[in-house]
Amino acid sequence: MSLGMLADSALIAHGRGEAFDYLLGEQTHPFATEAIHQAIAALKKGERPVLCVNGNTVALAGREMLELASRLSCPIEINIFYRTDARIQALQNELNELNQAYDFRVEILGAMPDAEISGLRGPRAKCESRGIYSSDVVFVPLEDGDRCEALVAMGKTVIVVDLNPLSRSASKASITIVNELSRTIQTINQILSNHQPTELNPQYSNEDILHRALQAIREGIR
Repeated sequence: MSLGMLADSALIAHGRGEAFDYLLGEQTHPFATEAIHQAIAALKKGERPVLCVNGNTVALAGREMLELASRLSCPIEINIFYRTDARIQALQNELNELNQAYDFRVEILGAMPDAEISGLRGPRAKCESRGIYSSDVVFVPLEDGDRCEALVAMGKTVIVVDLNPLSRSASKASITIVNELSRTIQTINQILSNHQPTELNPQYSNEDILHRALQAIREGIR
């Protein structure tokens, strides 16, 4: 919080996620692994994939997201719900420092928005034409439901990481990974590092993924 990257509600949102992760046994389930493989295939097949980050994502997995962007040769765009110049600058500084420290050479977008996400109002609609606006596949961990729905309506494949299978972002996304963020990004990078083959599964059902995740949570409550 002291670095100025997070909104006041960030810790509350993180706490909600931790509660769901506890019910899932703090482990990556087969339904999450299936969604991860589908997500990797979609990102690799995309012509203009973009990774989108907010404050919590940078705080939890900033280095891992940069590593993923480097492996995919795609940009990262900062896009936050409670947008202020100070927060954008703090997030950009953090990513730039990690970028330089690990020599990832990833393009960081978001500081100079020149386009808007269709169907949204206010600061969160702002984006860059070279990033989210022109992308065909967007990886947006910890997304909010309105923006997820708007991106899908723009014809984009939207991949989210959300521990709550009942959330709007989980239900509206093209691919939902119901898993903790850090474990998810580490797994994706490991799969890419090992050059494991991944192909889009034409039978993939996000609804089925969410149903299986909800069943696992119910079992965790018992």
